[in-house]
Amino acid sequence: MTSLSLPVTADKKNGLLQENKIVLLWSVTVWLVVMNTTMFNVALPSILDDFQLSSSTASWIVSGYSIVFAIATLTYSRLSDFIPIRRLLTIGITILGVASIIGLFATQFDLLLASRLLQAAGAGAVPGLAMVLAGKYIPESRRGKAMSLISSAASLGFGLGPVIGGTIIQTLGWHYLFAVTALVFVVLPAFIKFLPKEDVQAIKFDTVGGVLTGASVTGLLLFLSTFSYTILLGSIVVIAILWRHIHRVEIPFIQPDLLKNGQYLKVLFIGFSAFIIHFSTLFLMPIILSAVFQIAPAAIGMIIFPGAILSAVAAQYIGRLIDRVGNIPLILFGHLFLIISTVAFSFFSNVSPYAILITYMFMSTGFSSLTSSIANETSRLLPDDKIGTGMGMAQLIQFFGGAFGVTLSGLLLALQKNLLPEAMYRNIFMGLTVLIGCSLLMFVIYLKGRSFKR
Repeated sequence: MTSLSLPVTADKKNGLLQENKIVLLWSVTVWLVVMNTTMFNVALPSILDDFQLSSSTASWIVSGYSIVFAIATLTYSRLSDFIPIRRLLTIGITILGVASIIGLFATQFDLLLASRLLQAAGAGAVPGLAMVLAGKYIPESRRGKAMSLISSAASLGFGLGPVIGGTIIQTLGWHYLFAVTALVFVVLPAFIKFLPKEDVQAIKFDTVGGVLTGASVTGLLLFLSTFSYTILLGSIVVIAILWRHIHRVEIPFIQPDLLKNGQYLKVLFIGFSAFIIHFSTLFLMPIILSAVFQIAPAAIGMIIFPGAILSAVAAQYIGRLIDRVGNIPLILFGHLFLIISTVAFSFFSNVSPYAILITYMFMSTGFSSLTSSIANETSRLLPDDKIGTGMGMAQLIQFFGGAFGVTLSGLLLALQKNLLPEAMYRNIFMGLTVLIGCSLLMFVIYLKGRSFKR
């Protein structure tokens, strides 16, 4: 274990005084980080051609990023219980910026993938610490609005990413996508100025638990790509070792109490399902638009853009509604819109690019509604001493869901390569419809448990 630090006191008064500036600044950073993800979704067809890759191999540019991003998110969130948020964010932004410079000069796929993974290791600090900060410093009466503002910035990133990315790819080449992410260096001084200061004392951090967690997540996704039962068996063994380890360590990387909280686990499943659906769709849309309709990268971005912008605008109202009427109605609304969109994609994704444009407007709005309300609901479930690890665990599961969805979609495309395009994509989206139906059922069970507890 490595010797780290634990906050004794936190300057909550100062944090609240700077609340608006911090939330706005963090929203800008989330926008850059999310845009970094979606820009490369649009770049996939070009990277496929440049390096002569299969769709399952190329999917690791997205899914590999998501794996490291998910593990990094949990790591930074867990470390926030020990190390000041300002220091952690400085480290994360620095890693992200340096990785972006490396990626700018990548001429081989291995170097490209390595720079993307290093980017993810830094970028994971941004969303995880945002939720921890909101849980610690923003009162419940305003927390929904703050979380939704950050979510709207993410939605804007989803929308502008394809547009900006597509334009850059066509005019300069996909290498220059890395130059955009390097702009995170600009916001670092402001974070250092506005973030609250925290006093610290020495404590031990569970490095072994973090490594075992990362190995478990990576192993499970590698199994999906390779179908190697040796990897599956190894992953199961690592999970068993991790489970034993966290019960024997005084301050474990993953707190066992969280994994025994039934209500918390139900909420995790809902977020996990939402991210599978959204990331799978973001992965599939550029491929469908390029392969079926022969649309150029910049035009692909313009088709995705309206849905993401609508989601960003809607998120402002979603936050106010969460603070006014609570999380439950917005979670139900999110499920409804995701069901409508997955069914529509099943039958109309091969009909017209405009069908994809309209359907994604439903999906992005539903995703924004569901994830904002689920994040707020999760923060209310957790006691103060478990907010860091609890919110981090939630985001680990969500981004693992994103990586899982992308990896599985790439695999299903490869397995169905002999089918007609309309059958291939319909099968995948119908599967996603079943998944969101299971998520809705889990939410009904969650509500029963909530009522019983009261």
